[in-house]
Amino acid sequence: MVTTIVTTKGQIVIPSRIRRKLNIKKGTRFSIEEKGDQLVLQPLTAEYFQRIAGIAGTKGKGVAALLEERAKDKENEDKKWSKS
Repeated sequence: MVTTIVTTKGQIVIPSRIRRKLNIKKGTRFSIEEKGDQLVLQPLTAEYFQRIAGIAGTKGKGVAALLEERAKDKENEDKKWSKS
């Protein structure tokens, strides 16, 4: 088991070993789900969307749209940070 601490801003640190294993990079978005008294964090990476592609029955079009939207979000974030 790995532990972490919540900061005053409500942030947590994900250990580097786990980030590497799950391909979590700066700007990776997560879904957060409550399951009883537990929180489940799911990184929304390209691998995740490829894994669930068949669930919606969109023949990959949904995945492509989500990845395109994420690429635009990342581009906007990068522009925002480069102006700082």
